[in-house]
Amino acid sequence: MELRSHQWFAEQGRNGFIHRSWMRNQGFSAEVFDGRPVIGICNTWSELTPCNAHLRRVAEAVKRGVWQAGGFPVEFPVMSLGEPLLRPTAMLFRNLLSMDTEESIRGNPVDGVVLLSGCDKTTPGTIMGAASVDLPTVVVTGGPMLNGKFRGCDLGSGTGVWQLTEDLRAGRMTPEEYLDAESGMSRSNGHCMTMGTASTMACLAEALGLQLPGSAAIPAVDSRRYATAQRAGQRIVAMVGEDLRMSRIVTRASFANAARANAALGGSTNAIIHLLAIAGRLGIDVTLDDLDGWARDVPWLVDLQPSGKYLMEDFYYAGGLPAVLRELLPVLDGDQLTVTGRSIADNVATAPRYGEVIRPYAEPLGVGAGTAVLRGNLAPDGAVVKQSAASERLLRHCGTALVFDSIEEYDAAKDDPELPVDADTVLVLRNSGPRGYPGMPEVGNLELPKRLIDAGIDDVVRISDARMSGTAYGTVVLHVAPEAAVGGPLALVRTGDRIELDVPARRLHLDVPEAELARRRAEWRAPEPSYDRGYARLYVDHVLQADRGCDLDFLAGGSGSGVARQSH
Repeated sequence: MELRSHQWFAEQGRNGFIHRSWMRNQGFSAEVFDGRPVIGICNTWSELTPCNAHLRRVAEAVKRGVWQAGGFPVEFPVMSLGEPLLRPTAMLFRNLLSMDTEESIRGNPVDGVVLLSGCDKTTPGTIMGAASVDLPTVVVTGGPMLNGKFRGCDLGSGTGVWQLTEDLRAGRMTPEEYLDAESGMSRSNGHCMTMGTASTMACLAEALGLQLPGSAAIPAVDSRRYATAQRAGQRIVAMVGEDLRMSRIVTRASFANAARANAALGGSTNAIIHLLAIAGRLGIDVTLDDLDGWARDVPWLVDLQPSGKYLMEDFYYAGGLPAVLRELLPVLDGDQLTVTGRSIADNVATAPRYGEVIRPYAEPLGVGAGTAVLRGNLAPDGAVVKQSAASERLLRHCGTALVFDSIEEYDAAKDDPELPVDADTVLVLRNSGPRGYPGMPEVGNLELPKRLIDAGIDDVVRISDARMSGTAYGTVVLHVAPEAAVGGPLALVRTGDRIELDVPARRLHLDVPEAELARRRAEWRAPEPSYDRGYARLYVDHVLQADRGCDLDFLAGGSGSGVARQSH
């Protein structure tokens, strides 16, 4: 098998001279051009992405492994997307990261790639890009932070923010105490240590077969994080020799495994969008209904915030994802291949499980408590709700809509003591979808109106075309498709309308006669685009709806790993 990199470094004459000579200005000796596999280390490191700020050290560990296995490691940067800082939302740029990753891999002399990621969108974004090239690929995530600490108790990233902010608004906490909690929540390198989107996507990358077994949950500052990165460097060299490409590992059955793992984990609703997008890059037909059906009867096994009690550090000590997958083997396709060259069943056959963080298959926290897909005249193309994080009393609910056209409008009204809201009200937020915001931000878990907090009400139904953080909780219906900005039914809802939610029946219904909806539809006018230039304009013009993964329409599938024409 001729390696791709040979078409750069084994070439004779002028172009070979150029390729080798300029690489040697970094101090590489001639031996690195002797035909050994060249391994690209795709790094989303950035100090503006706090979750990924340690990835340069992780890259050094990967390089050690590549050298040990006889490869030539070359690290390269791609765009980094940090949830804590990037506006208007990191999701707007996930597809741009995927394009950066795809073209950086395809255009350079690499035979295999290790993807270094961590924060929410960096894991799916790099996987999407690598999937479109389809070289041997291993994912190495940066790992979760250590458990946060406050007042002698564990404090979960994200989840603690929502809880403590409610306490502050209700007067149960002073501003000084609030600031003290801020310093104790994020106390080490790593991504959110709750089962938010970062932890969820790390686990699902492992469930898809793209991470080494057990690596998703290792805390970022644990020495074993660097040891597993080194092993990943060794393994990718072997994968090049085996021609073990992503398309051989990730199949339709792999997505079924990932959907079931997500349900058992109580994982993030955002995973639905990312799995659909990754499947689209691989040309695999996966739908919202598939993801709902695969997860519907899966036992909920992992007791982690925001749905449960514990945090990722505890999850790792309890056995991590291998322990979960071993419990789930009765409902998984255990024959699916992984980056180890072995099946999932072989990888987890002896995986231990300790304590009560991970429940046995026969003694779950619940059954069918994962992300549910809803349909009805308010969401003809689907919406989602995280059942494990919702209030059971609200899973079947009928209430009156209170509608807001923007998150800014809602934020200006939420503290109004005269806001017409009670425990039965359904808060509706629109124009926050893929095109409408743009980028579909994590604003769907609306802060409760102060009037409700003062009355001791801790949850109401909230419906939007936005997303919410995987660290959030509540009875929050998200990803309504089509979104309001493209004329979806959400655009037609008016304050005072009755809305019916029935999660067990997978139903979301606007109780307004069709004739009245038709009249409103005739009056509706599309909003002006938010952007008129640059990448954001490209995004608004080409983004798919949430039920299709919010990828850009022209990025479905891939262009493969063929070597492009000469540059000189």
